[in-house]
Amino acid sequence: MSNLEGAPVEASDVRGRVAELHAIREQVRRGPSERATQAQKAKGKLTARERIDLLLDEGSFSEVEPLRRHRASGFGLESKKPYTDGVITGWGTVHGRTVFVYAHDFRIFGGALGEAHATKIHKIMDMAIAAGAPLVSLNDGAGARIQEGVSALAGYGGIFQRNTKASGVIPQISVMLGPCAGGAAYSPALTDFVFMVRETSQMFITGPDVVRAVTGEEISQNGLGGADVHAETSGVAHFAYDDEETCLEEVRYLLSLLPQNNRENPPRVVSEDPADRLGEALLDLVPADGNRPYDMRKVIEEIVDEGEYLEVHERWATNIICALSRLDGQVVGIVANQPQSLAGVLDIEASEKAARFIQMCDAFNIPIITLLDVPGFLPGVDQEHGGIIRHGAKLLYAYCNATVPRISVILRKAYGGAYIVMDSQSIGADLTYAWPTNEIAVMGAEGAANVIFRKQIAEADDPEAMRARMVKEYKAELMHPYYAAERGLVDDVIDPVETRSVLVKALAMLASKHADLPSRKHGNPPQ
Repeated sequence: MSNLEGAPVEASDVRGRVAELHAIREQVRRGPSERATQAQKAKGKLTARERIDLLLDEGSFSEVEPLRRHRASGFGLESKKPYTDGVITGWGTVHGRTVFVYAHDFRIFGGALGEAHATKIHKIMDMAIAAGAPLVSLNDGAGARIQEGVSALAGYGGIFQRNTKASGVIPQISVMLGPCAGGAAYSPALTDFVFMVRETSQMFITGPDVVRAVTGEEISQNGLGGADVHAETSGVAHFAYDDEETCLEEVRYLLSLLPQNNRENPPRVVSEDPADRLGEALLDLVPADGNRPYDMRKVIEEIVDEGEYLEVHERWATNIICALSRLDGQVVGIVANQPQSLAGVLDIEASEKAARFIQMCDAFNIPIITLLDVPGFLPGVDQEHGGIIRHGAKLLYAYCNATVPRISVILRKAYGGAYIVMDSQSIGADLTYAWPTNEIAVMGAEGAANVIFRKQIAEADDPEAMRARMVKEYKAELMHPYYAAERGLVDDVIDPVETRSVLVKALAMLASKHADLPSRKHGNPPQ
């Protein structure tokens, strides 16, 4: 029996021991000191327990190992043995469903990871995997605890191993609420979703001081690895918000769209949006002229329940949209070309973004809806030298490997290899529909005519008139809206206003879909 400072005490009866227990629990709840709490607040950050309270349903949190202390000695650690050892672990509920959580407490050792700290995280991760429930990490730590040396580094290895073990089994969400440097950045990178808060959270392998020493470049922490950098440039962060409260509320919303584990379906809700609602606005949203841009987000809003969706990687690779939403109460993943950005072409980043999203949907039993309006892959030396073949193959692999229900709708143009890659019927889409404005072809009519009729155009008295006539002829013969349907390459040409009801009926039919992959340890996707 020990008091708050660790010295033996005498307790004459059970009530005395219980009173001491409550005193210890109160100290644990308050944290190390009021000064440390004020320092955290001065940075515009909440405490670890305040964050947990915002994430979980009120009163639902059950803590694990709150009285854990480190066993290290030397370098001043023997006189500093605070409870929790700088990380709060446990479980609670979000919208009534079990969620496991760990939160770094920056007030204790700067949230740095030591042996006891790591062991607590290992335990809660093992519990999440065994229980088949999501794991949320609230990251606000300064990396490995230098005073504990290699024991701290080994602790990270245990976390990485469990992240990988849990991948595709339970949803893993990393919420960055402070600095995350060095090897600590790899755990979030292994999880399904990364949330960041502007100004207060950063992620980088080597900080500004090291960058300055090695390369001579001057850059701030936020300039190197802040929320906007990772949301717009690197693609490391899926979501970025201005404050912790909004960030954690969005984490709760994301969890409402995900299943508990890979053996369950996402939670279905009763939708007040009629399944057979007609989308009259769609007739005006998408121009028939394939060269005119429009906002694909407005198309999505018109189709999904109540116009609500959660866009993933909203500010990275904006030429493709990846979003979670509902159709008649059922969660779906939406992949859609965005004609407003780079005309909706596929490039390296768009291919990577969509491929990872498709893999996540497939892992967690979320049907995939693909909305096509794609002119092809982005041409250019940078794209070819950057490995567009390899990266584009990631998207192709992800679609071909997915066994969840897959439905494609061709809104307008679908040209070349990009058409095949974007979940065409030939790579396994369960159902493919097309609007009467669709053009499916190897390439655009102008380019095709220049290749096929090169000689006739060159020899004509009026080459431009001949070219125009050949373009018109090619369109009439090979690019009319029913060409693909006549050859069974699309299942039906539908009225755009009926898109929502068609998708709802198709999803209902595919609800019992069962598809097996060949027996194998795992595939070898392109990297």
